[in-house]
Amino acid sequence: MQFGDVQVSIKNHVALVEIQRPPHNFFDVALIESLAEAFDAMNNHSDCRALVLAAQGTAFCAGANFSSGPSVLEQSDGKGRNPLYVAAVRLFSNRKPVVGAIHGAAIGGGLGLALVPDFRVTCPEASFAANFTKLGFHPGFGLTHTLPALVGQQKAALMFYTGRRIKGEQAVEWGLADVLTSAEQVRAEAIKLAEEIAANAPLAVISVRATMRQGLSEMLQAVTDHEAAEQDWQRLTDDFREGVASVAERRPGNFKGR
Repeated sequence: MQFGDVQVSIKNHVALVEIQRPPHNFFDVALIESLAEAFDAMNNHSDCRALVLAAQGTAFCAGANFSSGPSVLEQSDGKGRNPLYVAAVRLFSNRKPVVGAIHGAAIGGGLGLALVPDFRVTCPEASFAANFTKLGFHPGFGLTHTLPALVGQQKAALMFYTGRRIKGEQAVEWGLADVLTSAEQVRAEAIKLAEEIAANAPLAVISVRATMRQGLSEMLQAVTDHEAAEQDWQRLTDDFREGVASVAERRPGNFKGR
């Protein structure tokens, strides 16, 4: 099954949902909407009991592609609602368990996408970064809720304020990821974990998951509305323009606080 740049295949009750934008798998509204459509389809597919979210290429998702400008972030409807985050909330509203195969970089919004799954399998070479302040920008994709929920308020603040990259081993130590394996085995281990979940009674698994995640979609709707509102005014600043330019040019930002 194909949903834009997302391909889905099912084996042993596990749906492999693969992003196909190698090598960096940069996201935009269309990609997140395609993922939401794929997740919705698997919700209604009787043979699917668990999903694995994976990607082709060297990165899991390197975030937005700013080499051609910040257009991916200029999508707000003016009321604090961004189609990108509307689609993101749809992903979090999925009913069936998801395992993430994070084999490479998960940066910015790509980190937000990596936190959609219930569990993450990763490798030492992978990296995780909330680099929004390097862009002169407020975090998005629900990260101001999902990241502290995983690693705690203090470590999340450290990642947000500095924008530093966390490698795979530290991600597991912090609780940002759950399984550490070799880069070559990330996808296989993610599928193995999903098959272990799928071997259980599906109605019970869905029920327990719904209890564990009760109120999450509503929380993330409110969080992403706030994030979008903050991003709306910050994308008009000189610092944001400088941040986008500096990241695209791979140099430190020269920020002025305006």
